[in-house]
Amino acid sequence: MKLIILGIALFLGVIIFHLVTLPVEFDASRRALKLIDKFGILQGEENQGARKVLNAAALTYVATTLYSVLQLIQLLLMSRR
Repeated sequence: MKLIILGIALFLGVIIFHLVTLPVEFDASRRALKLIDKFGILQGEENQGARKVLNAAALTYVATTLYSVLQLIQLLLMSRR
């Protein structure tokens, strides 16, 4: 039982880390897009492609956070048995 409680506590730490990281990652993507625009690094379709890739990269953090929450729920359900 103590091991499950430790696992739950560790996953709470992971989720908190992910929640702190989410705004940082979205801000980094936003700043990268501003720099791309400012310096004219990419043109036309390349610029749109970069936006899609940077948004997808930021969304991987959202997916990871959701997955961690699901794992936490699984641990909580296991601890009730």
